[in-house]
Amino acid sequence: MVWLSSLRDALAKTRNGLQGHWNALLGRQLVDDAFWDELEETLISADFGVSTTEKIVSQLKIAAQQQNLRAADDVVRIFRSDVTEYLAHPRLAPVAAKTKPHVVLVVGVNGSGKTTTIGKLAAQARAQGRSVLLVAGDTFRAAAGEQLGIWATRAGAELVRHAAGGDPAAVVFDGLAAAKARNIDVVLIDTAGRLQTKHNLMEELKKIRRVIAREIEGAPHETLLVLDATTGQNALSQAKLFHEAADVTGIVLTKLDGTAKGGIIVAIMDQADLPVKYVGFGEQVDQLKTFDPKSYVDALF
Repeated sequence: MVWLSSLRDALAKTRNGLQGHWNALLGRQLVDDAFWDELEETLISADFGVSTTEKIVSQLKIAAQQQNLRAADDVVRIFRSDVTEYLAHPRLAPVAAKTKPHVVLVVGVNGSGKTTTIGKLAAQARAQGRSVLLVAGDTFRAAAGEQLGIWATRAGAELVRHAAGGDPAAVVFDGLAAAKARNIDVVLIDTAGRLQTKHNLMEELKKIRRVIAREIEGAPHETLLVLDATTGQNALSQAKLFHEAADVTGIVLTKLDGTAKGGIIVAIMDQADLPVKYVGFGEQVDQLKTFDPKSYVDALF
């Protein structure tokens, strides 16, 4: 219940923005063309995206016809169930740590909340009694290593970093060597979110992945893409781009409390076929939670 309450607070802007639309939908006596138009407008306004919205509405129309539904609240009930099913991805749960060290690569553009997310993950792992090492693989942004160092201190984690401007792959190599030597449980690797071109950024990520795979069998065990929920549909294009270069296994959607477009979660999982594994809101350690589809739907609608 605490988790649902926190999520409801985070999605308040989205829910409040949708309230008028839902009232209009439920106020209709018949499930007619006007109802379907209103439903489409409602979903698009919440950033479900055109493609995902069309898919959902098309499936709902079939269900309404097959079940001979006439009341708007019956269609909305099925819609809620359908959205929950959309979000029930087979790889929804974070990858369980089965080897030591368990290596998590964290990618995403600058400003998305990567460093904060790494810090929260580190603090949660430490609270579970596991040793953690952070690797400052973003050597291109001057303050990145310092910010990660602050989180390492706060979380009680160890840190490996090089001087600004160094080779990120070399930092990762040293970090993994240190993790093996110190018998570390969890390694969280930060990466750059911006280089001169997208091509350079993606090639650097591929190089880092090669180093990780060479040094630790089966690693990275998890590759998390951090996306800023306030960027809306731009987050979807980022998901597709990073997935091509980094073989992303899951999404961390941050800043949910700062957007009125919380439906982007559905669009990402539908269009990019990637599970949202964590949602973040606020700066506190406990404001990063594993994603639960039913709680999300209950909080949003």
